[in-house]
Amino acid sequence: MAQHHDISPDISVVVIVYNDAERLPTAVRSVLGQTLQNVEVIIADDHSTDGSYEVAQQLASHSTRVRAIQLAENSGGCGEPRNQGVAIARGRYVMFLDSDDTLEVNACRNMLLAAERTGADLVSGLCLRVHTDSRLGKSARWYPWLYRHTRTYESIAEIPDLLVFDTLSTNKCYRREFLTENKLTFPRGIHYEDLLFSARAYLAASRITLIPNTVYYWNVVEKTEAKSISNRRHEINNFADRVEIHRRIDRILGEEGRDELKLHKDVKFLKHDLVLYLRELPFLDNEYRHRFAEMARGYIDTFAEEAYAGLSPIQRLCAYLLRCEDWDHLMPAIDTLINKTKVSSPLLERDGRVYWCAEHLDDPLGRTVLDVTDLGYHAKPVQRLNLRNTVTRYAENPAGVTLAGSLVNPLGVIARGARLSAELEFRARRKSLQSFRFAVQTVRHEGESVSWQATVPLADKLRPVGLVDDVWDVRMHLTVDGERTASRLTVGRTGLEGAGEVRVRPRLSRMMADRIVPHASANGHLAFRLAQHGRLARRTSAFVLENLHSPPARMAKKIVRKVASVRRNLNSGPRKIATFERMVRVLPIRKGTVVFESHLGKQYSDSPRAVYEELRRRGVPMKAVWSYAGSRPVGFPADVKLVQRWSWPYLRALAQAEFWIDNQGFPLKLSKRPETTYIQTWHGSALKRMGFDEPKYRIMPEHEQRAYQQAIDRFDHFVVRGEHDERTLARAYRIPEEKLLRTGYPRNDALVRARDSAPPAPATQELAERLGIRRDRPVVLYAPTFRTQDDGKVRKFEFPFDVEKFAQRFGDRYTLLIRTHYLNDVALPPSVAGRVVNVSEEPDIAPALLLSDVLITDYSSVMFDYALLQRPMVFYTYDWDSYVENSRGTYFDLKEQAPGPVVATEDELFAVLADLTALTSGCKEGLEQFRTKYGEYDRGDAAARIVDRFFGPGGRVR
Repeated sequence: MAQHHDISPDISVVVIVYNDAERLPTAVRSVLGQTLQNVEVIIADDHSTDGSYEVAQQLASHSTRVRAIQLAENSGGCGEPRNQGVAIARGRYVMFLDSDDTLEVNACRNMLLAAERTGADLVSGLCLRVHTDSRLGKSARWYPWLYRHTRTYESIAEIPDLLVFDTLSTNKCYRREFLTENKLTFPRGIHYEDLLFSARAYLAASRITLIPNTVYYWNVVEKTEAKSISNRRHEINNFADRVEIHRRIDRILGEEGRDELKLHKDVKFLKHDLVLYLRELPFLDNEYRHRFAEMARGYIDTFAEEAYAGLSPIQRLCAYLLRCEDWDHLMPAIDTLINKTKVSSPLLERDGRVYWCAEHLDDPLGRTVLDVTDLGYHAKPVQRLNLRNTVTRYAENPAGVTLAGSLVNPLGVIARGARLSAELEFRARRKSLQSFRFAVQTVRHEGESVSWQATVPLADKLRPVGLVDDVWDVRMHLTVDGERTASRLTVGRTGLEGAGEVRVRPRLSRMMADRIVPHASANGHLAFRLAQHGRLARRTSAFVLENLHSPPARMAKKIVRKVASVRRNLNSGPRKIATFERMVRVLPIRKGTVVFESHLGKQYSDSPRAVYEELRRRGVPMKAVWSYAGSRPVGFPADVKLVQRWSWPYLRALAQAEFWIDNQGFPLKLSKRPETTYIQTWHGSALKRMGFDEPKYRIMPEHEQRAYQQAIDRFDHFVVRGEHDERTLARAYRIPEEKLLRTGYPRNDALVRARDSAPPAPATQELAERLGIRRDRPVVLYAPTFRTQDDGKVRKFEFPFDVEKFAQRFGDRYTLLIRTHYLNDVALPPSVAGRVVNVSEEPDIAPALLLSDVLITDYSSVMFDYALLQRPMVFYTYDWDSYVENSRGTYFDLKEQAPGPVVATEDELFAVLADLTALTSGCKEGLEQFRTKYGEYDRGDAAARIVDRFFGPGGRVR
């Protein structure tokens, strides 16, 4: 669209600038280069002193679409320049741009089209935060879940998350008359003006449209001495401005009766705004802390109690301790807030619950907030804990540094008699570079903590390269009775007082960097950075840095980046898939090689395990390979050959294997060679709709359906355990009849044998002895399935009944086992120890099934397996209506066909369990019918039949 002087612009873009002459032209060019040409630029200079206004005037002189104005005096913020720009704007719509940012080339066109199509007062698009000083092109989308699809709302009440989270003014397009009619201007003389302006605009808009297009590039520079306004959180007035802006928003919400919106905003303030400042407190002085606490308390004390319910336990804990000004316990809590997996307090167990500290327990609110039982710290062994390790002494000496510290010991997890040793690791922050380890001379218990001290000879031993490894992180590796745990070293404001420089011997030259200087990282951990000492060293370093931009240096850097890019590309998903396809074509098949996988590599369990163990029992000659997920395998036999899922050895094993055996699905994009036999054992009969019976697959684009079907077509054989599986699973996955293996599940062989009065399996006895489960009491197993949230993510497991009440009522009669779905985890309170036992982390559920006398479940496929034991089941379907409505639907009505009582409340559940004799007798007939209907192929010989068919005398392995 060519612009004419007598035609008003479609959009006026107000570009604000203050002392940013260098970047201003780039911002303006991003507007002039828009695919929508009928756009004007108004540069509003906030009385710069660096020549920015002169640059603005030059830009205006070169284009009739650019105008420049200058404020008579500096306003001290972003709001007033924007107001002045809007006052002279001629466009039908208005957008805002900061001089250090840019617009996406189609931003104006996409915004305008959306506004005109929907009649919206306000259109908002996706903002991309671009870290301009990142070597790897780091970027992040700003609250992307808000912008997945084009959506139009008649009121902000329909989408409160927009008001709460996306408070930017710059990724939006406003109808100019809408701004003037509602007298929408930015506040003057106060920071965080965007928050108030955006809130007022959202509330005033009669129609809001969101588009999924990227419209704004927010350029972020992390490595800079001059912090932006929003990052000056060490200035108390910065927090005062934020609170004042929030108070003004509160007044508007109160006047309009928007209590629900205020609650959403208050939750966000506690979860986000407050947390930003809490992160800084460990590095600030006591005067600041007191003023901050006073100011914060004066504001958050006005919040409704419901606001705290929306917080994580640690966020709630920090807010409470801040209100109490309990700095001794707040500082460790902030450490956990910043480093989510860290345990920062010695903790306290009282009355069967675990508390952060002993203080404030006489306050009912404090007792609730300080209860951290559900975080499960008490249930983890030391090797799975990330412990707070505070530096208590830092001293420099000619040879290096002396470091001492105190490691928190929650609930005495590090026993007093344990054998202790430790070493400090100095590792270059850039990956794939070198690291150095030094012994810790002293490690011992000291009160509730473990203290340590080490003198580290950095001068002789630490050998940085220089330039490429300028930052070094420190970790301590503690060994407790042979088990290892790693921790970072925490430093606060006083941890490095008086620290200077430590001499080192770089590999390149002392002329580049011959000192390291300690500092605290962004997460509050000890780190070191290289530094130059002396005039000659600084000159040499400056000379080298200067010449880093010379042609030879640019060529060298280009080669280094190319090598790094090649390395990343070699390990990328597309490259691995392409290489796998080549492996399949050129590598020979390895006869007798079998790759096993269970639940995507998460476990050594289920039917693949049963087939593997049958092969081992018979001594069948084979090359067995098991895949594992994560950084290290857990629960696999010591003598099993393991390959990490998606690693190069994993891909090669799959490419050359004669057999694939798994229960869920090898990576969908990996094709299977014809000579490889894929035996899919599957992982349970279906109550919930599966495969192409699910709504999400039926509406999937045709090409995606084809790709999914191709992945399923890799199955050469599919194990079923009854006609129900044939009618549901086989049809849902479009598996032809000739591929069906009507053997039943190998994992269920042990259940069938137990039903037929075979002696208890050794694994069952081992589990009972290891976990201290009494055999003279009935065992009740609770094994629910998982739940999902509205966004499709797995919801955190929460008990639908009071487990402590269960223990109090039945603990002297029964033992309750808890087995959550493998996608969930659970932490039991110490109060139920011995009466309730968590078996969720056991790799295989079979021993728990065999050990139990009663099963409580809901919609889990475990019901079909447990029926083989002909033992009573109770179906606790407390959320049946919402589950059926929000899930993918079911194949049958569980309430009609359940072979046991279906209960919906805790009282009903406990009433049924009160009389196990009546429960057992009442289930007999229903259990037999259920077993016959859903598991008629399970006869106890499934593993044997599969081994006979594929690995016996007529099979290919022999």
